[in-house]
Amino acid sequence: MGKIEVFCNSVLKWGFAMVDVTVMGAGAFGLSVAWACVKRGASVRVVDPNGVAAGASGGLVGALAPHTPENWNDKKAFQFESLIMAESFWAEVEHISGLPSGYGRLGRLQPIADERALNLAKSRAETAVPLWQGKAEWRIVNQDDFGDWSPESPTGLVVYDTLSARIHPRQSCHALADALRKKGVEICTEAKPEGAVVWATGWRGLIEVSDQMGRMVGNGVKGQAALFQLDRKGLPQLFADALHIIPHADGTVAVGSTSERDFDTPDQTDTQLDDVIDRAINAMPALADAEVLERWAGVRPRAKSRAPMLGAHPTRTGEFIANGGFKIGFGMAPKIGECMADLVLSGQDTTPDAFKPEASL
Repeated sequence: MGKIEVFCNSVLKWGFAMVDVTVMGAGAFGLSVAWACVKRGASVRVVDPNGVAAGASGGLVGALAPHTPENWNDKKAFQFESLIMAESFWAEVEHISGLPSGYGRLGRLQPIADERALNLAKSRAETAVPLWQGKAEWRIVNQDDFGDWSPESPTGLVVYDTLSARIHPRQSCHALADALRKKGVEICTEAKPEGAVVWATGWRGLIEVSDQMGRMVGNGVKGQAALFQLDRKGLPQLFADALHIIPHADGTVAVGSTSERDFDTPDQTDTQLDDVIDRAINAMPALADAEVLERWAGVRPRAKSRAPMLGAHPTRTGEFIANGGFKIGFGMAPKIGECMADLVLSGQDTTPDAFKPEASL
């Protein structure tokens, strides 16, 4: 059999199996929750009818970009802690799995458009010092410092933050899934939930909860992205014209994405991606002669609160939910796994109030 089994082996062989935790969903959130639980000694099973990284977690972009260092709140602090955790998190996954995650904390460049934006950037450089605890910086540098890999800036200056990182979403999920298997976790396409149950089922899971409650709790936002054959590994990611441009470690560059509230075809690209590609080339002319290797579309889960939804499941008594990663899911995943393990295994609630399900109800 391949890595994705039709049923769990133990279910097929014995007709029953006992695990401490069942995670429904094999995307970034589900796999991270499973990882945190396994590391604490729990027996875990992951169930996803579509396999690992079949939804939005199987995308191309992978921008682990922080919120701005100002107007600090629990959500920004949580994300900061998770981004700092990410390096050791993915290093351990790669060590155990032997597979690349594509993680690299190489920073991000953003053009500074005018005097107002420059003053704002200077203010953020100051507030980043205490808020980022000396673990990362928000700098103002000359665009020429990065040669031809810098977005055109009207002021000749760009923001360079050293907290931003990149990851290859698809590769990282498969590396994490393989690490879980090596820890004894079964990843199945079908099995009866047992033990504590965590639902990490993406946008369709949010639609299901909304239908059950008779009001909008969360939905899906479609995104389209493209992958270019262009080797710029080791260089920072760019954010220009509202686009992420991510040089991956495998010698490709990902660009994206759209944010579509209304869509008929969740997994098909269209002319909106053509516009993304044109804007990306305009922002970074080095892409003009690069081959487009892949066009991708997927739907990201967005909770009503716009924050992740973590805690007791709204409609499944005694069960749990971890959903709503939207655009920051991979950056939040390491710490979300720990918070959910606290709750599921010991009943300790370490989740910020803004992330609790009732914030979206």
